[in-house]
Amino acid sequence: MQSTSSSCIEVQKSSIHNSGVFARSDIPKRTKIVEYVGEKISKKESTRRANRLVREARKNPEELGAVYIFELDDNWDIDGKVEWNMARLINHSCDPNCETEIEDGKIWIIALRDIKEGEELVYNYGYDVEFYAEHRCCCGSDRCVGYIVVESQWDQLRTLVQKEKIKLKKSK
Repeated sequence: MQSTSSSCIEVQKSSIHNSGVFARSDIPKRTKIVEYVGEKISKKESTRRANRLVREARKNPEELGAVYIFELDDNWDIDGKVEWNMARLINHSCDPNCETEIEDGKIWIIALRDIKEGEELVYNYGYDVEFYAEHRCCCGSDRCVGYIVVESQWDQLRTLVQKEKIKLKKSK
């Protein structure tokens, strides 16, 4: 398989989580930076792999965040847990500078705004609020909501977190 790389990005240690992808040069807004690649798998296989990886990560907390399965369409996903997929190392942030775009069966990481040399590339992974408790966020941005949840569900997340706090307070 062809390695996903680009002359404008490189992998470095990240303050967000382990390794991250950083701009080697300025990247203009709307640039297709890198393709997210890996094994194309069915939804059934995707669920099986994700469940197995989540169970393993719970046993070994340092491995949390090691599920690299990305939804491609209604029938297929991409398992990006392959060494030649540099895009798998792009971290989540509640204040992203990138987004993902699916075009002609390919997943692209696109610059949401101009990105400066040395800046870490980040996008919102967009997890559903239903599973918020399983996905704590450590992006450290001023906009961080504490969990990796799609922005359109942040109000719902705040309500759920507040209810949980009230429930915990009552149980004490």
